[in-house]
Amino acid sequence: MGAASAAAMGLTFGACSSKPLVTYSTETPPLALLPASNAAVVDRRGRFRDIYCAILATRRELPDYRPCDDALTLVGKEPTETERPVALGPSHRHLVAAVVPGVGFECVEPWLEAQGTTAQHLRSLGYDQVFIKVDALSSTTTNARQIRDAVMAMPVEASPSRLVLIGYSKGAPDALEAVVSFPEIRHRIAAVVSLAGAVGGSPLANDAAQSQVDLLRYFPQANCNSGDGGAIASLRPAQRRAWLADNPLPADLHYYSLVTFPTPDRISSILKSSYRRLAQVDPRNDGQLIFYDQVIPGSVLLGYVNADHWAVVLPISRSHTAVAATFVTQNAYPREALVEAVLRFVEEDLSGSGP
Repeated sequence: MGAASAAAMGLTFGACSSKPLVTYSTETPPLALLPASNAAVVDRRGRFRDIYCAILATRRELPDYRPCDDALTLVGKEPTETERPVALGPSHRHLVAAVVPGVGFECVEPWLEAQGTTAQHLRSLGYDQVFIKVDALSSTTTNARQIRDAVMAMPVEASPSRLVLIGYSKGAPDALEAVVSFPEIRHRIAAVVSLAGAVGGSPLANDAAQSQVDLLRYFPQANCNSGDGGAIASLRPAQRRAWLADNPLPADLHYYSLVTFPTPDRISSILKSSYRRLAQVDPRNDGQLIFYDQVIPGSVLLGYVNADHWAVVLPISRSHTAVAATFVTQNAYPREALVEAVLRFVEEDLSGSGP
């Protein structure tokens, strides 16, 4: 549900004591429990693992290194593909990761003090990364228009068929609504990726009020406003399901899903109460989203990431060690390597060198 929405709602979402309806297990059939609308999902976790593992093994100097088996969660039977070498040289297509952040990011961005290391790493390889500015607390409809305007404002030589829209948390439905509502941006977009995306919403939003996340306007150094006040409503599962049913995704774009499916010991302390609350529905969640709600219908499933909802994107522990020691206790994750793996997979897939 976004960078700091859990922080704003942490006191509200206390731990529950009843037994979960489903037992946590990584033996879950990886596609069997996805909603019916996701029946056409293509499981290519094997090739993504090849690429990500090769990057991790080669670039151990990158921050927050983890062995590959700890960086990804093995869920059910993971398909394998014919072994092919992984190219780790300069990009030929020069893809640009255009990240659409989640709820509250605009409010907490100054406090995060992110160093931009992912963008620096990608540029050294011929890729690039930019953040698309969207309202912290507005609806998907408002933010979709902002994405459209940002894409259209980019220099033409820098964007045709090179942009990979990476929607994090609420940024995923924002991005999907943008490509559905504004066909004029599609020729500039190579792919859409859900990265811990709230594609199907979150049950946590059913009991939340917009006034709770609106408190983020008072976060230290915050420079954000209430927008249209529709962020929480946009994350309610009924609204997300209705939107997906009424809005077929454009068939001329490629879609990918990278799901956060952490082992319970990888949930930061600040997210444990929301994790337990979601566990009453399904313990296979990242502290904000259940695993199957992160998948774009008809997309390629890249993998299950062993990181909680914040760790996969937000580098809190790198600049706020005291906060990390107490609250975001599992925040370290090799994000630079992960985003490189996503872009390399997409580049390979678009080139037609996949199966």
